[in-house]
Amino acid sequence: MPFDIAKFNSAYVGARFRIEDGEVDVAAEQARLRELLPEDSATEDLQWAEDLIDALADPPAPPREWSALYHEAGAVANAAYQAAGTAKEKIAAIEQARREIFAIADRAADDEAPHIRAMTRSLEHIEDALRNPNWPADPPAPTA
Repeated sequence: MPFDIAKFNSAYVGARFRIEDGEVDVAAEQARLRELLPEDSATEDLQWAEDLIDALADPPAPPREWSALYHEAGAVANAAYQAAGTAKEKIAAIEQARREIFAIADRAADDEAPHIRAMTRSLEHIEDALRNPNWPADPPAPTA
């Protein structure tokens, strides 16, 4: 029987979530995953799967501690999402927020700056939708 990588990946992800949520015993999940490994699989596939299974016992990395600059940029982005007014006023607020976020990112540490700049992507999509709506501003009146 060939090694079904997609089935293994699905089972592995499920096991990882259950372990992280504290729902199951790591050793039991590892044993369950090892049962999915056919003995006639390629050595490389088995080694890859065994490495993943063994890694389930490793404690998860601690959550990232974001700097004050990251939180400042988040507040700027959140304010832009809440901007009220006409489409033109909302676009102006988003443009300003994007400039501020990039300025904040320029002051941030090298490993955090890309994450801060990424906050502008969804703002850019909103701005694009305001400039070029994919739907009519006023839907046609229903005909009787």
